Amino acid sequence: MSGQLTFDLAGRPALGRGDFLTAEANRTALAALDAPGGWPLGRMLLLGPRGAGKSHLAAIWAGDHGARRLDQSALGGDEADQMAQRACTEGGAAVIEDVDRIIAAGGAASRPQAEAALFHLLNLCAARQCRLLLTARRAPQDWGVRLPDLASRLEATAQTRLGPPDEALLAAVLVKLFADRQLEVRPDLIEWLSLRMDRDLGLARDLVDRLDRAALAEKRPLTRRAAGAALDKLTAERQ
Repeated sequence: MSGQLTFDLAGRPALGRGDFLTAEANRTALAALDAPGGWPLGRMLLLGPRGAGKSHLAAIWAGDHGARRLDQSALGGDEADQMAQRACTEGGAAVIEDVDRIIAAGGAASRPQAEAALFHLLNLCAARQCRLLLTARRAPQDWGVRLPDLASRLEATAQTRLGPPDEALLAAVLVKLFADRQLEVRPDLIEWLSLRMDRDLGLARDLVDRLDRAALAEKRPLTRRAAGAALDKLTAERQ
């Protein structure tokens, strides 16, 4: 590969369906979200590591179905019930991301309150035939759920998982991440990075973020030497 790629895109991530990079690692999950028949209880749990594309898939699904997006305050605090009532409209749709981390942190209240709020949310959505998409890094059995009724509801929830990326997907994600930040990058640098780094989309996101901040601070073009040094440092920090 040769030549220079110059991207003229907005600095925030592009999260439309046309911006989603379909590959073997995510094709099954995308198909599951697109198939209402695969949601026997009207809810789906999308699993995958940080940076794997859960938020992008959730944004696509929310846009397609006009889903209300709930933040962590939906699982704790005085306004949790009102928020659930507004989001779970009859025949509607709702999304809540990183639910495993919210439960672990106790939402906007204590952990027991967060678990009780999620249990209430699942029941409310079922009663109103409101489809609910949840995202998480880990499967429910690893959340340490203490409320038995909630654990059984989560166990019965349909699941789909994002798999590890292959080299082609990692390279494509790097291109997209650089493009989202309007960073000029040579194709041979993308190829070099995708061959050298672990196939970890979270690592790719962290690396591009670090290189973006360095480029802004130093006001110099991105070089292989700088990218390699940043990758080595970041990899060492994660070990």
